[in-house]
This record gives sequence, structure tokens and C-alpha cells, in this order.
Amino acid sequence: MLEPNPASIETMPNPSLRLRVQARKAELEADLAKLDPGDRARGDVESALSQVEGLLTGDLDHIPMVVAAELSKWLETSKYLGEQRPAEPRPA
Repeated sequence: MLEPNPASIETMPNPSLRLRVQARKAELEADLAKLDPGDRARGDVESALSQVEGLLTGDLDHIPMVVAAELSKWLETSKYLGEQRPAEPRPA
């Protein structure tokens, strides 16, 4: 069996990762538009969007493995951001 060339692995296209990240980014942008300015989740969503913005640069058809790892990590850490939570009970 032939060993893959490490240099070619670094620039292997990963369209499924790119599409998943772009879809999640769009979801978070839509969630952000619905959040009130005082909502606690707003800062978390804004932070996640700014983090991914720095990763989505360059040739997205040939994502280097280091960037792909960061994008995968971002997908995992932003998984539950923007989800609707039940309203917290107010003290009587």
C-alpha cells in the first residue's frame, strides 16, 4: 500500500467540513439576529462568529490540516450555542 505524501495531505480538499462550518456559521448568524441585546448568549454567539471568521480565509477548497482541526474544534464547541433554553424562573 502506498503511503500518502504528507505535503499533499496538508492541502487535501475537505468540502464537507467547509460546508458544515458555513452552515453552522449561518445558523449562528440567524440566532444572533433573534437575540435581544441584553441576552447572555449574545456574547457567546458573537465570540464564536469572530473566531470562525479568522479561520475562513484563503483557499477553502484546500484547507490545511491545522486549520481543519481548528474548524472541527470550533464546530464542536459551538454545537449548542444559540439553542433555546427554558426561561429561568423569576424569584417571587
